[in-house]
Amino acid sequence: MIRTVNVKELTKNIKEMCIEATHFLSADMDEAMKKAAENEESALGRQILCQLQENLQIAGEDRIPICQDTGMAVIFLEVGQDIHFEGGNVEDAVNEGVRQGYTEGYLRKSVVNDPIIRENTKDNTPAVLYSEIVPGDQVKITVAPKGFGSENMSRIFMLKPADGIEGVKNAILTAVRDAGPNACPPMVVGVGIGGTFEKCALMAKKALTRNVNQHSDIPYVKELEEEMLEKINGLGIGPGGLGGRITALAVNINTYPTHIAGLPVAVNICCHVNRHSVRII
Repeated sequence: MIRTVNVKELTKNIKEMCIEATHFLSADMDEAMKKAAENEESALGRQILCQLQENLQIAGEDRIPICQDTGMAVIFLEVGQDIHFEGGNVEDAVNEGVRQGYTEGYLRKSVVNDPIIRENTKDNTPAVLYSEIVPGDQVKITVAPKGFGSENMSRIFMLKPADGIEGVKNAILTAVRDAGPNACPPMVVGVGIGGTFEKCALMAKKALTRNVNQHSDIPYVKELEEEMLEKINGLGIGPGGLGGRITALAVNINTYPTHIAGLPVAVNICCHVNRHSVRII
């Protein structure tokens, strides 16, 4: 049975989600931040984490963004194959939702229309849109505004198969160590392993939207997530980069089959305001 959805529903939800994601942390991130404040051993680190908690509280009460960099809007659409859209173009509807959200929500407009000419588009469009066809008759929307302090610290490593899992571990630690305080720790580390150059980057980006309390279903990947979190938190970067135990809140890893000649690894780092909002319509 085909289900018809007007693209205005996309616009409406994405507008609301842009405002929601930039004003409030998701429940899993909020819980992780509170646990971090409890577990941090450094007095200065605890002070910074408590200040971040206060910032989040003020943002929620006063309806102001949790970070001044309200990001470039990254949108994931998982579209059921039994959905038929009507009323316009899907990409236009997505961008209209972003435009309304950032304009009516008084969010900072951070997008330029060309990477070299750099004239501001004045409404934070266009979004970066990824769509996927899945079974069913629903649409899952994930809005993940991405600030560029942490985005600029992200890396891709085109490893050789002989580098193996130790090469993967070294790549992740190298990216985090090089990022240092510039990624506004405590951070969430999204990792993509396998696929091609662009596929591993996309997996790393999407890994950031996974619940930070949820590990991979693949046993060795789960173990790798736990090991890398422990090693990252042993680097001593700490909250705000001023030293301490809590450098990262989570390491989320996604994998995909790859070519016999390659071992691509992408590390997409996000700051402590790892923003994402999810709805199903």
